[in-house]
Amino acid sequence: MSQPRILVVDDEAVIREALRRILQSDGYQVDPVASGHAALERIQQEQYSVVISDLKMPGMSGMEVLKSIRILQPNVPVIIITGYATVETAVDAIKNGAFDYLSKPFTPDQVRALIRKAVDHRLANTEGDDSGNAQGFDRFIGASKAMKKVYNRILQVAPTDSTVLITGESGTGKELVARAIHDNSQRRDKPFVAIDCTALAETLLESELFGHEKGSFTGAMRTKVGLFKIADGGTLFLDEVSNISLSSQAKLLRVIQEREVTPIGGTKPQPINIRLISATNKSLRELAEKGEFREDLYFRLNTIPIDMPPLRDRKGDLPLLIGHFLRRFASEIGKDIKGVSPAAMALLEQYEFPGNVRELEHMIERAVVLAEEDLIQPADFGFLDSELAETLGTSEYTPKTADELKEIKRRLREEAVIPIEKSFVLEALQRNDWNITRAAEEVGMLRPNFQALMKKLQISARDRKF
Repeated sequence: MSQPRILVVDDEAVIREALRRILQSDGYQVDPVASGHAALERIQQEQYSVVISDLKMPGMSGMEVLKSIRILQPNVPVIIITGYATVETAVDAIKNGAFDYLSKPFTPDQVRALIRKAVDHRLANTEGDDSGNAQGFDRFIGASKAMKKVYNRILQVAPTDSTVLITGESGTGKELVARAIHDNSQRRDKPFVAIDCTALAETLLESELFGHEKGSFTGAMRTKVGLFKIADGGTLFLDEVSNISLSSQAKLLRVIQEREVTPIGGTKPQPINIRLISATNKSLRELAEKGEFREDLYFRLNTIPIDMPPLRDRKGDLPLLIGHFLRRFASEIGKDIKGVSPAAMALLEQYEFPGNVRELEHMIERAVVLAEEDLIQPADFGFLDSELAETLGTSEYTPKTADELKEIKRRLREEAVIPIEKSFVLEALQRNDWNITRAAEEVGMLRPNFQALMKKLQISARDRKF
């Protein structure tokens, strides 16, 4: 990194400004934010060399920020600063993965020395890694309570060799969790091997998992090494494990218990050393009660459970997810898309997303492709029936031609007279009783910059709601 980027997180404007001045004078790029939630938004948009965060903050503490960053950008050193310096809090911060600890009041020289040390550590630990992220972590998007619970569970289980069962609906990101566990484990330098248990017939699945000897069955033209052996020393991920047949479940249970595998047609067991992670979109407990899944295997797989929340239960993450997918697809397709119209955003907030994050990803890609303006409109999502009719305030209306679609977009644009940016500023002002200084601090801006933004958006006292 030729010009290291530092994220400063502190709810005190004086501290943020002091750190910004100190670090910018040394040539660093500095992004100051006023809250833990704002920090998580930034960490999902930018790559940072170092994060320096206050410990005691309203809403989300510095310790929560630290734990989340260890998931989102695990190689980034995090320095915890606080005015509540005790040996216990320092030790606790270090145990949770903090790079170092700095107590207030501190001097500019102390800050400079610690930042230089952290930047050197960052560079030494990411040499040859252009992304700066462990594989899979940069794909985690979300700062909701439900996702923070997932992050914490990953951090708890990753250093162990415990067997993990990841549950959740299709499209929630179960494989991302499996990869995150592997990438934060002692096995990170060994193979991560994944197999979809629904993709293969029973005999082929056993051959893939356990391997086979040449001539052991029709078509076995040569010896095949199974995935259990290929993953030796690393992690084996069984996706949709509920689809394994009962006979194959018995063989899988034996492999787990004995820590050895015998290829089909073979007689000599081969020792294995793997970490097993499984995933399913069904309830294995219910299947076991029906006799459709072995109860003893269920208990073996369910040592550590992690449940991925559906998107409808984490709607607060929608803006982050939408922004992430918009930037990605607009860049890939080569379109200048500035955002989502208020009407389109309202539509997304009301939608239940049965296909979860994967469905949202496809919807945003489709919308970017179809968009004819720089703001995504409801019609761009391709609903065009009940949801769009409800948005337009009609009961039965389905557009038939491109001209009708354009007319719909025009009408929606006229109804959405307040841009998202203006709504954001107005809401901040309303929350702070129109105290401009407090509103600016809340959103992480200097007062002059916030006032300039108000002027640009033509916001004045007449917009105040009494």
